[in-house]
Amino acid sequence: MRALIFIIFFSLLSTFQVDANEKIILEGRLLNESKHPIEQVIINIAGNSVTSDDKGRYSIALNAQATYQLTFTKKGYFKSIQTFSHYELFSQSTDEQQPIIADITLVEKVDKRVMLAFGGDVMMGRRFYKPYFGDDILIHPDNKLVDSKAIVENIKPYMSIADYAAVNLETQVADALPGERAPKSVTFYSEPEVLDALTWAGIDYVSLGNNHTFDYMTSGLVSTLAFLNKSQLGFSGAGMDETQALKAHHQVINNTEFSMLGYVGWEGSANPTQTANHEHGGAAYGSMKNITESVNKQVAQDKVTIVQYHGSQEYANNPTGVTEQRLKSALDTGAALAIAHHPHVTQGLELYDGKLIAYSMGNFIFDQNFSATQHSFILYVWLDEGQFHRAEIVPLYVKGYKPTPATGMHRYTVMKRLTELSKTRNTPISQSGGHGVITAENKQIISEKPNNPITTDLLFTQGTKVASLYHLPWQLQIATVKLPTKELKYRFGTNLVNGSDFESFSTFDSPERGWLFDRDITKINNYGASGSKSLGITLKEGQATTFGMQSFKRVFSASRPITVKANIKSNEAVKLSYYWQGRKKRQKLFDAFKNSPKNLIKTVELNGTNQWQAVEVDFNSPRIGYKSYRVLVEITLKDGTISQVDIDDFAVIEWQTSFTDNIQPQYFTIDSSQGAYIGLNKTTSKKVQLSY
Repeated sequence: MRALIFIIFFSLLSTFQVDANEKIILEGRLLNESKHPIEQVIINIAGNSVTSDDKGRYSIALNAQATYQLTFTKKGYFKSIQTFSHYELFSQSTDEQQPIIADITLVEKVDKRVMLAFGGDVMMGRRFYKPYFGDDILIHPDNKLVDSKAIVENIKPYMSIADYAAVNLETQVADALPGERAPKSVTFYSEPEVLDALTWAGIDYVSLGNNHTFDYMTSGLVSTLAFLNKSQLGFSGAGMDETQALKAHHQVINNTEFSMLGYVGWEGSANPTQTANHEHGGAAYGSMKNITESVNKQVAQDKVTIVQYHGSQEYANNPTGVTEQRLKSALDTGAALAIAHHPHVTQGLELYDGKLIAYSMGNFIFDQNFSATQHSFILYVWLDEGQFHRAEIVPLYVKGYKPTPATGMHRYTVMKRLTELSKTRNTPISQSGGHGVITAENKQIISEKPNNPITTDLLFTQGTKVASLYHLPWQLQIATVKLPTKELKYRFGTNLVNGSDFESFSTFDSPERGWLFDRDITKINNYGASGSKSLGITLKEGQATTFGMQSFKRVFSASRPITVKANIKSNEAVKLSYYWQGRKKRQKLFDAFKNSPKNLIKTVELNGTNQWQAVEVDFNSPRIGYKSYRVLVEITLKDGTISQVDIDDFAVIEWQTSFTDNIQPQYFTIDSSQGAYIGLNKTTSKKVQLSY
């Protein structure tokens, strides 16, 4: 019954603060894969340790913290780690002092069972050394190793618990700018400390089969291979000729022989090509012929063969047909598992003939500064002598270029997208604590599923037509929407900016880099409209300040209805002028920042009050001619000489469906089924009921 009550009430959020002197209790339950309780599991958190009882339950009393990382250890089981924020636990709890963590499943160790971990694209160059917008430098020239390790410190616990961990190294490695640059618009190189940091973080292998392995051609490739050979990392997917590039890396893991293969999906149009041939080195070309022949060679040697492939289109929801066919053909040929990357955003997973495909892992360690690329995941895969047993998805938020455990709205964003994209491939994702799970039985597992539909009531703030869905269960899809009056209609939308609630703004020793504001006059408040954090900006008479999206939203749908919503508080009257600014298709980034006109959307005037005021402004996204845009708000003090304006829950919502009064939602696009907001055509003081 607890699970049912949990979902009915947690939509009613209240303002609270994280008081370090406050005592709280965390409790939950640990199960094995047969859903039986596990006793005597050691649970560690912040120096506190308890053990689970004979019903698998645990309860930990400790001081309130911004985040809680729990480690679960028991002999005969694989170690597990889960991280939650204070805000997400308490916003989803019916008891102010005692949030319930969803059931967590531990995986039993059996003979030759192997736990693998995978991350996506990795580089530590470019903006890590020379950031934009006056942001702090992440890697200082005189402190490279320490700074490089600091970038991976938050994912080290997660990668270290696997038997073997792998990522895609999408950069050349050199201690100085390599020689001749390939004739392409974007090239990467990272300094050798990246390899030391990856090793320190528990990573064992890197795939070089990607489109940046030959960025500085032969000199860069020679340097990369030399530094890798001096490191502890295994690697494959590139070489000084085609034969070397297609050579597998061999590894014995838990008495099982593995082969690791890496490929890039296209040769490239430049001369020389980015792929290795008989004339020059480069990445391994993942043609159908090369994949099937090289996989078959390893399978014939009784090696459990893992394929990593770099292909498809950047920022797309789904793989290309070429990628999908090549990965499935690799599995048909005998590969045990296929892991893909390149789109810089996540794509779905598919259990194909009992073998797992991850179509895009997204970014792992990367410096892309627009929101679509910052949500990704770690993938754990358990294999029994090459046979798929289980997978677990650890949601990540690449926060300020630094991979961190995704909590709150970031967890919802990652998991909702993966759940819906995987569902289209008949691969359900179940819940284990804050993680997602795919089982060999390929069935969704819902713990304590009630007999009746799960329902939740949404209350809209007075005068508003938009409500967040971030607190709702990511693993379930809305089945019905019941409107209180016949005049009302609803629609679903997604958020184009990250960190809207500011609850994770300064967590994990990595500040957000996606927001534009004057650092000299802005601070983080320990209070908020919907949680315990907000931004406070000091205003002075006659001095306007600009707040909004730091970067242009690169991936957007043209001519879509947009709502900009926020909660604003100011003791003095203020004027808010909303603008959109676009970057044209062939326009350079900094030229767009400096010279693109700001298009006025609307001006809103607010009276001074010590209460939060909800503001919603509508416009349509650019129709043609633009590759990206951003939303800015110019804030001016109307009365008085000095005041502070507080901002919370700032979201730019792209509506994915038109208004409807259908009781059963019609999901017109894949984006709409992962919606984070519901909007109404009119305001209402009555409840809107959602059921699952």
